[in-house]
Amino acid sequence: MGSINRENNDADHNLIQSLLSKEISTINKHQHEDDDEQEFGKKLWFETKKLWHIVGPSIFSRVASFTMNVVTQAFAGHLGDVQLASISIANTVIVGFNFGLLLGMASALETLCGQAFGAKKHNLLGIYLQRSWIVLFLCCFLLLPFYIFATPILKLLGQPDDVAEWSGIVAIWLIPLHFSFAFQFPLQRFLQCQLKTGVIAWVSLVGLVVNVVLSWLLIFVWDFGLIGAAIALDVSWWILVFGMLAYTVCGGCPLTWTGFSIEAFSGLWDFFKLSFASGVMLCLENWYYRILLLMTGQLENATVAVDALSVCMTINGWEMMIPLAFFAGTGVRVANELGAGKGKSAKFAMQVSVAQSTVIGFIFCILIMIFHRQFAYIFTTSPPVLEAVNDMSILLAVTILLNSVQPILSGVAVGSGWQVFVAYVNIGCYYLIGLPLGILMGWVFNTGVEGIWGGMIFGGTAIQTLILIIVTARCDWENEAKKARSSVSKWSVTKPDDQLQITE
Repeated sequence: MGSINRENNDADHNLIQSLLSKEISTINKHQHEDDDEQEFGKKLWFETKKLWHIVGPSIFSRVASFTMNVVTQAFAGHLGDVQLASISIANTVIVGFNFGLLLGMASALETLCGQAFGAKKHNLLGIYLQRSWIVLFLCCFLLLPFYIFATPILKLLGQPDDVAEWSGIVAIWLIPLHFSFAFQFPLQRFLQCQLKTGVIAWVSLVGLVVNVVLSWLLIFVWDFGLIGAAIALDVSWWILVFGMLAYTVCGGCPLTWTGFSIEAFSGLWDFFKLSFASGVMLCLENWYYRILLLMTGQLENATVAVDALSVCMTINGWEMMIPLAFFAGTGVRVANELGAGKGKSAKFAMQVSVAQSTVIGFIFCILIMIFHRQFAYIFTTSPPVLEAVNDMSILLAVTILLNSVQPILSGVAVGSGWQVFVAYVNIGCYYLIGLPLGILMGWVFNTGVEGIWGGMIFGGTAIQTLILIIVTARCDWENEAKKARSSVSKWSVTKPDDQLQITE
């Protein structure tokens, strides 16, 4: 009887122990899941702070730069229709063509400086900056004919003689603005890669204030007219250059700026090839939407269509400042993490950026759909134009949604050094698929501007975005981190002892 009781007690004890073990295991599992959730939350918050440290000031600086052009055009518009058209065309066609190419070429620094900063090879950043100045400055000379011969170029494109003549005069006076790009774009990326973005925002604010005041003085008070509008733009953009340059050379970047170096003149050809690939990658996208406007202008009774499309493109342009800021932020974050050899962190930075930009794009997409009959009143009260804008609102919403993803994936490409590959993808998607499909939809099927736009969006932008999503999803990030470290060593121009000292 005693043995039976002991067996029962043992059985009860074992049962209790088993239940306690299961309970403890369940508690530990929940605690582990809670720890994972807390760890993910901390990681997400930490990455979001790093990302918006770049994105926030970048949005402000881009909007300020965009507004400087709008302000100058608004002041010039009070001089007359020809003057407004002249400075608008000089800015959009002549300056815009060169702006896109030089901006894209400067984005090579997001790859090189971002990876070098992540690898703690700080002194390389200053040399990369100087190389970019040299390459872009020389390219500015090669692009000068677009300014010098602006009048015959615009007449060849079908512009009225009076508008072409005035635009040619404005273009000559905008040559100083043209050369400011060679210094301002590299400086901006040089500072962004080090997360020194606050100075960019403050300098942009000063430049905007100076632009407003100087435009008013030169155009209305001192009566310089259209030439005064061009001078105001020149001075405002050079203020951005001198402001960022003063911060850089006067102690703002003690680790990355050690003075001018003769080493900046070495490896210029390889640097040019990477810069040119970056320029082609970006400007192919920039020109794509300008071609859309030119194609719409060739339609019969195109006035209303062009006006409506211009309204939609202006809305899209304002909203694009946000994805373009994410483009810069993603390029820097991915390059920093790859340069540090952290492939998983680079992947997480990309995922956070794409997710947040997509959410913002989705919000704007919903707003466009809700206020599709109201937002055009900001620009016009013409019933035909308002109705045409309303018809295009769905395409505008889709474009905004796609543009909230595509530039960020392009930023991943810049941060990873895939510029050449993406340039080929852009050529194929935009100009071999999207453009012919737009022509087919617009003219063969007689669907007008909606067909042209829809064909170019779904045939070009959507396919390009899909390809970049697939490539990014299949990317071996640890291997990309190894490539980045190897690339930093390849581009390094310092002695091994110096590199070791900097890394330590």
